[in-house]
Amino acid sequence: MTQNPESKKLVPDLLQSIDPRGIADASLRQSIEVLLNLIEEQNLKIKSLEEEIQKLRDENNRLKGEKGKPDIKANKTSGFKKDHSSEKERKTHKGHTKSSKNASIKIDREWILEYPESELPADAEFKGYEKVIIQDISLETDNVLFLKPKFYSASEGKTYLAPLPTGYDGEFGPGIKALVISLYYGGNMTQGKLLEFLEDIGISMSAGYLSNLLIKNDSGFESEYNEVYISGLESTTWQHLDQTSARVKGINQTTNVVCNPLYTVYSTTLKKDRLSVLGVLQNKQKLEFVLNELTYELLNTLNVPVKWSNQLKLLPQETVFTESEFNSLLDTYLKKLGSQHRTRVLEAAAIAFYHQQTNIPIVQTLVCDDAPQFKLLTNNLALCWVHEGRHYKKLTPFVACHQKILDDFLSEFWDYYRELLAYSDSPSVKNKLWLQSRFWEIFGTESGYKQLDERKKLTAAKVSELLLVLEYPELPLHNNPAELAARTMVQRRNISYATQTSEGTKAWDIFMSLVATTRKLGISFFKYIQDRISKNYDIPSLGDVIRDKCVQNHQPLFWQDELFCMSG
Repeated sequence: MTQNPESKKLVPDLLQSIDPRGIADASLRQSIEVLLNLIEEQNLKIKSLEEEIQKLRDENNRLKGEKGKPDIKANKTSGFKKDHSSEKERKTHKGHTKSSKNASIKIDREWILEYPESELPADAEFKGYEKVIIQDISLETDNVLFLKPKFYSASEGKTYLAPLPTGYDGEFGPGIKALVISLYYGGNMTQGKLLEFLEDIGISMSAGYLSNLLIKNDSGFESEYNEVYISGLESTTWQHLDQTSARVKGINQTTNVVCNPLYTVYSTTLKKDRLSVLGVLQNKQKLEFVLNELTYELLNTLNVPVKWSNQLKLLPQETVFTESEFNSLLDTYLKKLGSQHRTRVLEAAAIAFYHQQTNIPIVQTLVCDDAPQFKLLTNNLALCWVHEGRHYKKLTPFVACHQKILDDFLSEFWDYYRELLAYSDSPSVKNKLWLQSRFWEIFGTESGYKQLDERKKLTAAKVSELLLVLEYPELPLHNNPAELAARTMVQRRNISYATQTSEGTKAWDIFMSLVATTRKLGISFFKYIQDRISKNYDIPSLGDVIRDKCVQNHQPLFWQDELFCMSG
């Protein structure tokens, strides 16, 4: 006997109408909750199996020379009746104050217009001028034919030739060089499009010269990059940190982003592991290693067996070793040390050295996600609340009552986030105690929706890292500046595909860092590049600008800057 369509529809409708929270009998309520959670688990398994089946079908079709199902993302996420974008939920509406954009526009010339007197009535009376600003630009070549005086001394057998003015060398002047560098790194233009643009405005430049200009013109800028990084590390006790993938000559590498409100620095490494990140924090100085009390504390935290710590204590203590020297010691005296434990020993000794060295400012707190390679490097770790919120956004409840539970929880989550923001602006002992208690009310209680409750337990385990702001109110609650900076590098990579040499990768890191930093400091990147190429040095050192702003903002630095959310 076949089931009619109405009967088939009755079951899911009935299922979606069940809400155990309205059941008075505790035993029955618990049983219903178990059954609903079982349905959720089965639904997830079904989705996973459907995806796997589709992959197998696509692979089968590919082997037969056919096309698989297009990978097109749906416009709406199933299981939600409204948008759960953290970007919308965490923000409170702020009144918009309209300001004149003309206030910041530089006036180059004035043009007093005239009204034809013949068209005016006899009693028309002059009442002054109405100001209208029109922005425009003139792209014209400024090709110069230099006539260099040449003298010859017969007695000395030597020719004397007048030098070109400062900033002029090669075939092109500082203006065109600055424009090219600015459009490539600041405007995300490709080299091909740049050549087309230059040709359109009457500039003849070869592809080889353009490539060298963009990649091999970083010698003078590398020192400023290093100064920016040092002054940036000095400017706050905390730093944002994030990573994104990179491609160098077809090989996967990692671009690290370190930043705060005054600067951004990119640094590409072969790997993304803890030692690589530690190298980035030391501005890629060669790692050094030391055995001291901190080393052994870290080894204990990293669960390295005590027998290895005891053997390490027989080696020279409080002595700084290079990487080759330290590896040689391990090879000689800890011959049976496995590769995993060896890595942990290297990490512990390198971190210990980092915290005692004085060449690079030591970061006290990293604001980041909970990736394992970021842990133990600094005294504190402040986890990103927006990143934590994304875990809950990934939940896709099938049962209506679970959708409602998740809706209510997300509302509480972002209300709590806003309370933390308010505390940062005006900390007090009373609010601190309340926020600590409120955290456990939200994340320490069960809702009946198993997948949500399991996720809440994972959040609760990070309480010290998520609530570090209660001890240090100057800490940001999110890592969006670093994530946005990483996205900028991804866009650069997608446009230009990848770098082909380590030299090109280094140039990308340097110039993309200077682009981001000048923008944060309110300095025109084009004018900055032109100033440096022309050797005028009218624009102060970016490191000095960062230090000056630190003084103006009275250390320690803290800005409740405009919050951006990465919802992906």
